[in-house]
Order: sequence, then structure tokens, then C-alpha cells
Amino acid sequence: MKRLLKKLIQARTTSEDGELAAAEVISAEFARCGIESKIDSWDSNRANINARVKSSGQKAAILFACHHDVVGPGEAPWQYPPFGAVEADGKIYGRGSTDMKGGIAAAVTAICKIVGSGTKLQGDIIFVAAAGEETDSAGAQRFINSSDRPEKLAGVVIPEPTDFTIVTAHRGMLWLEVITSGKSAHGSAPELGINAITSMRHFLNELEKYDISAKSHELLGRCSMSVNTIVGGKTLNVVPDKCTVGIDIRTIPGADHQNIVADIKSIFERLRSENSQFDADVSIVRQVQSMETDRNCTFIRDFCSSLGVTETQAVGFTTDGPHFASLGAPVVIFGPGKPSLCHKPDEYIEIADLERAVKDYQSIILKFLT
Repeated sequence: MKRLLKKLIQARTTSEDGELAAAEVISAEFARCGIESKIDSWDSNRANINARVKSSGQKAAILFACHHDVVGPGEAPWQYPPFGAVEADGKIYGRGSTDMKGGIAAAVTAICKIVGSGTKLQGDIIFVAAAGEETDSAGAQRFINSSDRPEKLAGVVIPEPTDFTIVTAHRGMLWLEVITSGKSAHGSAPELGINAITSMRHFLNELEKYDISAKSHELLGRCSMSVNTIVGGKTLNVVPDKCTVGIDIRTIPGADHQNIVADIKSIFERLRSENSQFDADVSIVRQVQSMETDRNCTFIRDFCSSLGVTETQAVGFTTDGPHFASLGAPVVIFGPGKPSLCHKPDEYIEIADLERAVKDYQSIILKFLT
């Protein structure tokens, strides 16, 4: 298991490098255990991998749905090389160790142990590691729309780092880009131009007053919104004719993404009615719906029972869960690793947590498939 995780970390799978190297690592591990797998690759370095352990078919299958891409290591210094997969002090360090190659290593190891034990399964084990969860969910959507799309699922398990909390709900994500357009002019004669940054300031002032129309959720609270990027102007002596901001909106069940976009456009119209020179546009950069699985459904009750847990929780971050929920089965997020370590320098995972996750995933498989 440690060997597998180290190889996965060393197969640097940023958006620039793609996921093919990690898919090949997982494929080799499955082959070592006598499990056939399939790599679906595109654009030279993008890849999904999926495998299926066949059974008698008397019960519905369980799908372990992972992602093997990672965010970049960033500019801040690391104690150990971000893709060095260094083992120290009972931990394995490296980008992706927590999010979520530790979960992948644990799930693959659990599946291999079940197969190696000769356990007779009544339902299939399906595994997928998808591309692009951190950027565009291209891999999850590609898998769901492919001929490998599974039918008759008991449930979907997503091994994201939850520190062994059972998560049944999370917020959605709506990333918007707003561009204000103006007219360039010499900086000494600003009255001859239309300053796009000034237009953006007027929009942002209005945006601060905007409240997304959605009833507060019992577990997830209210929607959140944050302006996280801004670009405008090229030189100090030219009135800027373009300004761009990126808005990160996290949504809850009941919040309609299209309605939010319509509300933004309504702000534009109001500002345009006050100033005919105001010009702006909005586009969706990325969106993922919120997710909520019925905490009282049979799958969740049995899942909790297999682990000796009585309660589930909700989280603010977003996963590929809503895409896999389109398969029509309950989705649960459960895995090793502390969420607070995701996307940070010196990301690591405790080896003891990996070992616990393997046992937990084995328990889940035995609970539902034997």
C-alpha cells in the first residue's frame, strides 16, 4: 500500500502533466493482483482507469469513484519535494497524498485483498479513477457517458479525505467570470475614455448588496460568494478598456445556478440604466451542483452500520459526487486524510490512517457484497 501511494505521488498528475502516468500505476497494481482494468486516454496525457471484479450478480454493485489529478504544488517552499513521496515520522508526504491518492491506494489495496482472500462475492466491485476533478470534472463526465457506465448500483463510495467522517451532503460550486468593457484613452485625458476598472468598481459595489435567493439548508447553511481574482489595465498611462473578475459561489440545495446568473445580468441592466456607458458580460467558468443523499436511506444506514457510526455530516467543499449521483444510486463520501491539509504545502497522510482505511473499505465491501 505504501509502495503504491508513493508511486502515485511520483506520477505527478497536475493539469499540465495529465493523469496517464497514475492510471498506468493503478493498472499495474490491479494486474499484479490478477484484476483486469481498462485505461481510457485522450489528449495524449489525460486518462481515466476503471476495473470491475465480477461476482455471482445476486446483489447490486458498489462503485468506488476516485480522482487521480492533483493541484499544483504552489510557490511556497516545501519541507520535502512535493512529488518526492518521502516517508517520515509515520507519514507519507507529497502533493496528492491526502487529496486523494491516499484514498485511491487504500481502496485499491482493499479490493486486491478481498480478491486475494478468495471471498465469494454476490455483487460486483467497480473502481474508477477519473481525470480532472480539480479543474473540470471531464473524467467523471466521460465515464458516466461511456459504455462503461455501470447499472444496478447499491451505492457509490467516494474516497475523498474526510478524516473518516461519513459525508452525505456538500455544497455546489458556481465559478463566474465577469468582464467590464470600456474605451481606452491616454492617461492624461481620462475623460476621453471609459474606464473598465471604474465600471467594475460600480458592479462590485452592487454585488456586495446581492443576497442569493435560497432558503438556508439545515446542514450546509447559506450560499457563500467570494470575488477571488481581478485583472485590469496594462500600463499606468492608459485608461483600461477591460477588467475581469472571478467569482467563486458555493451553492446549497435549492439554489438555482441559472437564476444566479440571471440576477447578475439584472445588476448589469440596473447599472446600464444609470449610466449608458456601462458595459459588462458574465460567463460560467465551471459549475457543479450541490449534493445531498438521504441520510435515512437503506444504503446509508447499512454503510454506517458497517463502520459502527451513527451520524453523517455535511461539508463545504465540492466533489465529483453530483456527477456520480446521476447514476441513480446513493453517494457517500468517506476516506482517510485530514481535509485541512488539502492544497497546502507539506501535504501528508498518516500511514496509520491508510491502514485503517483499507480495513474500513474491506468491511464495506463485505457488508454489501457478501
